[in-house]
Amino acid sequence: MISSDMPQHAPQPLRSVALAQYAAWHPFWTNIDVVAETGSTNTDLLAIASEGAPEGTVLVTESQVAGRGRLDRAWTAPPSRGLAVSFLLRPGAIATAQWGWLPLVTGLGVYDALRGLGIDAALKWPNDVQAGTDRRKCCGILAQAAGATSGTAPAVVIGCGLNVLESADELPSTGTSVALELPGVAIDRTDVLVRLLDGFARRYSQWYADPGGFELASAYRAACGTIGLDVTVALPGRDTPMRGVARDVDAEGRLVVETSDGVQAVSAGDVVHVRPAAP
Repeated sequence: MISSDMPQHAPQPLRSVALAQYAAWHPFWTNIDVVAETGSTNTDLLAIASEGAPEGTVLVTESQVAGRGRLDRAWTAPPSRGLAVSFLLRPGAIATAQWGWLPLVTGLGVYDALRGLGIDAALKWPNDVQAGTDRRKCCGILAQAAGATSGTAPAVVIGCGLNVLESADELPSTGTSVALELPGVAIDRTDVLVRLLDGFARRYSQWYADPGGFELASAYRAACGTIGLDVTVALPGRDTPMRGVARDVDAEGRLVVETSDGVQAVSAGDVVHVRPAAP
C-alpha cells in the first residue's frame, strides 16, 4: 500500500546539456530537445516529421498541458516531476504488419529501465507499464503514425508518459511513480530519461533486426503481466467487450485471447485485468 504522507519531491529540471552530450555520442539518437512547456510532444514531433526530421529525434518537455493517451484520454503531470517524452522513428524497411510491435517494444524498453533501477515492473498489453507488487500504472505509451508526405519516409512517433517524482497525492489511486517504488532513494530525472532512451534504443534495434523474432517475443512474454490472466477487452466498434483468458502475444504483437467462442487475436483494445486465471 502506498502511503499518501510520504515526502513530496521538489521539481527537478532536466539537465539539457548532459542530454545533448548523450545524444552526440549515441549511435541511434540524433538530438534531444528539451522545452519548458508544450501542448503535446507527440503532436509537435508529428508536425516536424512531415518536414523530414530524422529518425532518433527526441522531444521532452518540463510541462505538457494538452497531452493525450490512448482512446483520447487526457494525460497531465506536475511540471518537472514526471517525464513526457516523444521520439521519432522511420521503420519503413519493416512491413507495416509488424508495426504493432512498436508500443510493445517501447514498453519493454521502459521495463528494462525500471528493472535496472531495482523496481519490480510488469507490462500490461499493449500500452502500459506497471510497477510494484500491486501492479500500479507508472507509464503510458502512445504510438501514432505520421501522415505520408512527398519525399519523406514513413514515420511513427512514440510518446511516453512516465511518473518519476510524483507523490501518491498527485496520482490516481491506480498509479505509482519511480520515487514511490524507491522510497529513500535519490532520483535523478535526467538519469531516468537516459535509462529509458537506452532501453528503447536497444529493444528497437533488436526488433528492427528481427521483427517478431524469438528472442524479442520471448522477452516480452516473460515481462508481460497480462498473459495468463482473465481479461476483458473493449474493442473498437464493438459495444460488448470480449472476455476470456489472455494466452499469448503472437508474431505480430497481437494479444491472443481464449474466449467461449474460440481463440481470437486482438490487435487493438482497452484491456482490464480481471483476476488470475485458474491453473
